[in-house]
Amino acid sequence: MSIAVRSHAAATPALRVLNLAGVEYSVHEFDHDQTTRRYGTEAAEKLGVDSHRVFKTLYILVDGEPVNALVPVTGQLDLKALAGARSAKKAQLAGVAEAERRTGYVTGGVSPLGQRRSAPVVIDQSAQDHDTIFVSAGRRGLEIEIHPRDLAMTTNAQFAKIATLD
Repeated sequence: MSIAVRSHAAATPALRVLNLAGVEYSVHEFDHDQTTRRYGTEAAEKLGVDSHRVFKTLYILVDGEPVNALVPVTGQLDLKALAGARSAKKAQLAGVAEAERRTGYVTGGVSPLGQRRSAPVVIDQSAQDHDTIFVSAGRRGLEIEIHPRDLAMTTNAQFAKIATLD
């Protein structure tokens, strides 16, 4: 894996953050099917990678404060576990409009990197089981492959068991 420099068409805020941080990553692009709503599953299938390595970014309100929760597309976010990881009482999914407004990304393309308004990041501990994982690069059909440790360092994330895996 090497640092990828892409054309201006793919230069999303997420990629700019990684370039400034100087961490290794690679970019993978695929043709997004506009009728698909299971964005992470589509990414895994079209890129031909194990779906346990593709992580979705969920915008969650934890005691009313935004948090990005990253869980494998093969699992579900455990809201109680996320609240516990943040030493909070309650976690709930933010609305689509709020998530898009605060992050600057569209649903299915929300990246934990380069958001309009930064928020804490919690990555499911299963990410540490892989040499690299995939997260959105900031638009549908564009994924970043990165070492979980580098993603955590760049986003100042914590690892915690926040997912129930299928």
